[in-house]
Amino acid sequence: MENTSGSQQMNTGIQQTLPNSTAVLVLGILSIALCWCYGLFALAMGIIALVLSSKAKIAYSENPDAYTLSSYKNLNAGRVCAIIGTVLSALYLVIVIIYVLVVGVALSALFTQFPWESL
Repeated sequence: MENTSGSQQMNTGIQQTLPNSTAVLVLGILSIALCWCYGLFALAMGIIALVLSSKAKIAYSENPDAYTLSSYKNLNAGRVCAIIGTVLSALYLVIVIIYVLVVGVALSALFTQFPWESL
């Protein structure tokens, strides 16, 4: 009988959590919660969460038996929250930029002649 356990990994049945699955969930939730703060912070958090989730998803697809199902579900929930937060933040950022442009044009039309030039 030949001993092949040296070349094969033994499956001990112990599963670990996906790397950064909790961080992805937290960043995804924060990106939704902070999307109304001019959109910049939440946009950055959402993009970071999406990058981390893609790396963890690749790790899960390579070896799904090594990771717990609950961490994979947390990863998916965080990814969905990050997508929602990123879209809302981007929309809010576009709205803020349009608002600043409209106010700038209105103020420039209002002050075509500055009051101190007539003195």
